[in-house]
Amino acid sequence: MVHGRVQSEKAGIVGVIDVGVVVIAHFENPARLHAFDFLKDILLWKKKCLIPTSAIMGAYHVMTEYLGVDRDSTCEALEKTLETRSPAFYEDLSVDMAIDALENALTYKIESWDGYIVCLAKNHRAPIVYSIDGKLARKVKEVKVINPIPAEVFLEYNRWLSERLRK
Repeated sequence: MVHGRVQSEKAGIVGVIDVGVVVIAHFENPARLHAFDFLKDILLWKKKCLIPTSAIMGAYHVMTEYLGVDRDSTCEALEKTLETRSPAFYEDLSVDMAIDALENALTYKIESWDGYIVCLAKNHRAPIVYSIDGKLARKVKEVKVINPIPAEVFLEYNRWLSERLRK
């Protein structure tokens, strides 16, 4: 019966969350509070969006390998998010979805991960992908790609990030 309840909760999905939004919400940076508040509403199911659990794994990789965030604090922050056991978490990746994701990657000339996010949105009739990836927004037309972080805050984040990565 739990499966039936969870499946019915997945009806009416409005969006899918990409890795970058998860990353920004989980470490100290100029856009963190905006990303955190956005993610919190999703985890509380106030805004019906799917977060692939694999996006959490991807966030760990990006935070530790590319952004130099401490592994212990990264693991702790992401585990706390997962421990909410929110209905927003999407745990399945079928072979058919992987094939569709690869086809999307080929068609749009995007990364296979992005192809998966688009596939997930289309499969759940979600009109929006929430992503910080501006290239994805320009390439994909079947769903709307929106950066949930206000433009001026995202610009400040990118300046901060460039400075951080130079060090």
